Amino acid sequence: MTGGQKAGRGRGRGAALTFVEHVGPNGVLVRRGSRRHRKHQEPAAGSTWWAPAARGWWIAVLFAVGSLLFAVGSIPGYANAFGSSRGDAITYFVGSLFFTTASFLCYREAVDASLPAQNPRRRRFFVVQPGRIDWWATAVQLLGTVYFNVSTALAMADNLSAQAAHRHVWRPDAIGSVCFLVASALAWYEASHGWLAWRPRTWAWWITLVNLIGSIAFGVSAVAGWVSPVTGQVHNLDRANTQTLIGAVCFLVGAVLLLPERTEEAA
Repeated sequence: MTGGQKAGRGRGRGAALTFVEHVGPNGVLVRRGSRRHRKHQEPAAGSTWWAPAARGWWIAVLFAVGSLLFAVGSIPGYANAFGSSRGDAITYFVGSLFFTTASFLCYREAVDASLPAQNPRRRRFFVVQPGRIDWWATAVQLLGTVYFNVSTALAMADNLSAQAAHRHVWRPDAIGSVCFLVASALAWYEASHGWLAWRPRTWAWWITLVNLIGSIAFGVSAVAGWVSPVTGQVHNLDRANTQTLIGAVCFLVGAVLLLPERTEEAA
C-alpha cells in the first residue's frame, strides 16, 4: 500500500480507536475502519474461495479447519469410536494447532498494518502496540490459543491425577476461553465502532457477531467442564460438549465468512 498512515479519531481513546487515516497515492487523506484497513492492505489476490497466495485466505482456511476439528471432537459418541478418549483428545489438540497458526497470522496482519508503507520490510516477530484495539484483540486471541494448546496437549496424557487434570487441563482451558471472550468482544467493538450496532450488510459485523457468540459458548463449556481436583469428575460433560460444539460451529461460520470479506471492495 502506498502513502502514509496514522491513528484515526474514532470513538473512544487510546486502544479504543476504531478508525485509521491514511494518505492514498493521490495524496488524499482517507479515513476508514481499522479492521477494513488491515484486511485490505494489499489488493485481493485470487478468487474468493481459492487464493493460497493470500494471507487472508490462509487465516480463513486455518480457522475453518481448526473449528471443524473442535466440532467433530465434541460430537456425542465420537470419543467412543476410538474405544478411549485419547483419539478425541488428539483431535482437539490438532484443532488447537490450526487455531494458533491462524491467530498468529491475524496478529501479524494487525502488526503489519501499522508499519510505514515506505519501509514494509522493517518487521519484528513480536511487537507491542498497546495503543491499538486490533493489536489487543489479536494478541489476546493468540494467547488464548496457546492456552488451548497446553490444555489439549496435556489432555492426551494417560492416567492424569485429579489435581493434575484440574490444574493442567481445565485451568488452561478456562483461561483460554476467557481470552477468546475478551478478544471477540474487542473485535466486535472494533468492527461495530461501539458496543451496540446494527450493520447486517457488512461481513465484519456478522463475522465478529458469530465469533462473539462462539466465545460465549466456549466460556459456558469451560464452566460446565470444571474438573474436581479431588475426584477428577467433570461437572457436566454433556453440557461442556454441547457448548463446545455450538462454539466451534460459530467459529466455522465466522471463518468461512472471512473469505468473501477478503475480496469485498475496499472503501
